[in-house]
Amino acid sequence: MPWHAHLSLDYTAHGARTVLQHAHDGPLRVFKSLYPEGEAICHNVIVHPPGGLVGGDVLDISVRVGSGAHGFIGTPGATRFYAADEQAATQRVHIALDEGARLEWLPLEAIAYPGCHAVNHWQATLAPGAELMAWDVTALGLPSAGQPFDTGQLHQRMAIPGVWLEEARIAATDQRLLNAPLGLAGQRCMGTLVLATGSPLGRERREALLAAAQQALGQRPDGVHAGVTSPHPRLVVVRALAPLVEPLMAHLQQAWAALRPVAWGLPAQAPRIWQV
Repeated sequence: MPWHAHLSLDYTAHGARTVLQHAHDGPLRVFKSLYPEGEAICHNVIVHPPGGLVGGDVLDISVRVGSGAHGFIGTPGATRFYAADEQAATQRVHIALDEGARLEWLPLEAIAYPGCHAVNHWQATLAPGAELMAWDVTALGLPSAGQPFDTGQLHQRMAIPGVWLEEARIAATDQRLLNAPLGLAGQRCMGTLVLATGSPLGRERREALLAAAQQALGQRPDGVHAGVTSPHPRLVVVRALAPLVEPLMAHLQQAWAALRPVAWGLPAQAPRIWQV
């Protein structure tokens, strides 16, 4: 029987402390709140005990961050879309930031197993003065385990209405998309990191963020192809391709570490979950 799980996260500022209230239905949980950087930033880890999604499963995650609050969300493992029949396995993430809120949405990768029918959608809305740092990393198949993405399909969508939309429908049979230089160029892992704001970035700040990201890109691991752009006054985007997920994820962590101090004056203190 398919799982339909929902997790709601609501961050609010209580004085100088960010506090999380949450509710769940089905197999989605959140670990207790941690404060490795002090009370202003609330760190949480989302856990999906079944470990993956099959046909008909739906995971709905909604995140709201209230004015003045700052949340940091990660996961302990990959989101796995397993082989399925004609029914899709779906993950939907909805993020809403109130005025002056901050959120870092930095889960581990999603893996599209051979034969999967995966739908992975993500959307965020930002009030004036709100700011978001988020990434999405996807691995097609498991090449190191001898399981290439030779059957199946993935529908992926990331959107900030009125600001940015990135959408792809990737079929394992579409060799031109997977292997052509104007497609994925033979790479099987792709990642996007965004710094989005509810108000336009000033020119000086925008250029400083681009310079910081470009410097991080110059230190990228072998095999990683990456670039940074600012297609909208409220957005800085880093995109990367790689043959394997580990160097790509390491590269996006470097980009995050370069952007965080410039954007918010905060040290690039990596969460412990990244070191597990």
